[in-house]
Amino acid sequence: MGILKLDRIDRTLLEALQQDARLTTAELAERVNLSPSPCARRIRRLEQHGLITRYRAELDRERLGLDVIIFVQVRLSQHQDALVEQFEAAVREMPEVINCHTISGAFDYLLQVVTADLRGFEGWVRRLQQLPMVDSVDSSFAMRAVKENGALPLPTPPADARPGRHDHP
Repeated sequence: MGILKLDRIDRTLLEALQQDARLTTAELAERVNLSPSPCARRIRRLEQHGLITRYRAELDRERLGLDVIIFVQVRLSQHQDALVEQFEAAVREMPEVINCHTISGAFDYLLQVVTADLRGFEGWVRRLQQLPMVDSVDSSFAMRAVKENGALPLPTPPADARPGRHDHP
């Protein structure tokens, strides 16, 4: 499926839902000057095209006692498919890992980890280092968050797009 062309109304709906997914269809419809039924159809279309993949609550990490954020770079000793799959499966099962990406450079993975304290991180990193395919681990502790949980930037329409024109696949 290709990239869905978004008009002003689609972008406004997506921006609003990224800020507050609990908005009702009526509230969203009011923001985009539509009646609730066409607004609901647009949201359903955005869901069906995979632009909206899920709705979830954003929890306050600090109120949950998860005060430490660590960025962990991991290098694997070997890169056979089976070992890579085992590592990735193990990481998916670690609740402390909230994000994991393959990266370019000297390391293979960048993990974002949250724990209550340094002792919790020490226990977690020991479990990580026990994985047989892990060669080395480098950790950086976040001092403070400047920006977290940012909304995704939405594409702007081409300069030749005319207001009021709605191109939908």
